[in-house]
Formats: sequence, C-alpha cells, structure tokens
Amino acid sequence: MADEIVLLSSWPSMFGMRVRVALAEKGLKYEYREEDLRNKSPLLLMMNPVHKKIPVLIHNGKPISESMIIVEYIDEVWNHKSPLLPTDPYQRAQARFWADYVDKKLFDIGKKIIWSTKGEEQETGKKEFIECLKLLEGELGDNPYFGGENFGFVDVSLVTFSCWFHTYESYGNFSIETECPKLVAWTKRCLEKESVSSSLADPHKIHDFASGVRKRLGIE
Repeated sequence: MADEIVLLSSWPSMFGMRVRVALAEKGLKYEYREEDLRNKSPLLLMMNPVHKKIPVLIHNGKPISESMIIVEYIDEVWNHKSPLLPTDPYQRAQARFWADYVDKKLFDIGKKIIWSTKGEEQETGKKEFIECLKLLEGELGDNPYFGGENFGFVDVSLVTFSCWFHTYESYGNFSIETECPKLVAWTKRCLEKESVSSSLADPHKIHDFASGVRKRLGIE
C-alpha cells in the first residue's frame, strides 16, 4: 500500500518550504493543502490542536508538527536516498544544534526588520540579523554545504530563509551579499538543486506579500 502524505502549509512560510525541500530530496509525492492562516481549516486545528500552526505533515493519517521535527521524521522514515542527517552521532548533534540556532534566532530577529514601526528597533534587528548570518557563514567555512560535501539538515533549515532575503534587504536597507558573500554563494549553489528551486517561493512575491501585510497592519 502506497504511503498517503499530506502537507498543510502556507506558501510564504519558510517553515513549510523546509518540508517541501525534504520531501523533494526524497523524491516523494504528496498532496499539498494551502492554509489560510486567518481562517484555519478544521483539519489543521484537528491535526495540530496544541499550537494550531503550520506546517503539519500527515502520514497515513498521523500528524507530525514543527518543521525540523518533520524534516527529521522524513529523513528517518524514507532513508533509502539523500540522507539529510549524518550517521556519526557527534555530527548529528552538531547539525541539530545549528538548525536549532536558525530556528531560535533568525525568524524572530527578522521580524524586527520587516514588521517594526520603530527605526531604532529596526536598526537593532538589522545589526543582529547580520551578526547571525556572519556566524552561520563562519560555520559554513569553505565547504559547499553545511553538511560538508553533501546538502543536509542545516542547509534545509536555512535555505528557505533565502527567498525572504530580498524583503529583509528592502526594508532594512542593506545588502546580504555585501555582508556575507560566501553565504549568498551557498544560497545560489543550493538553488541549483531541483529540490530547492522547485520548493522555494519567488522572492518578489514574498516582498509583495510582506508589503500587503504591512499595509493591513498600518505600517506602510
């Protein structure tokens, strides 16, 4: 019996895109259901009653929540190709550490740049955001990917933020390529992979989406 895989997500979500990249890396077919986050579906509320958030992966009727937990689940269940986590326990722990760093830092700092109405808070956000990216760039070093020679877990966690880079730059008035050239080169390398390019949203559509939200919130 074939696996039934359903993904509940919202197209601009970098967290939902992570799951799409992982599914694409494994060559898995799935049903995608777009969620309106202002009017969440009964299915989403039933499948993620605790946080009521996307993304949710439903595998043969069983829900898994939280994007990097889903990515790890996908890697464990469909381990026949494209491993995302290393086999070495120490390297696995390091990959989880950096993916957790991305989760705990980038999104919240990025919000200050895009959604803040205060110039001072926005400037602080920009400074912290660049510091985070520089730290990640240092961890990448001269490797093609965070997983070394192979695209892996940390790459999945971070690359989906890249389609928001244009929006961060636009509202923060800075250039990520100027600040972190190796990280931008890494982004371009990742985008050469079909699994990434087919899963990430268009950066200009993301900018239009953010602009619409800002207008609705009365920020612009």
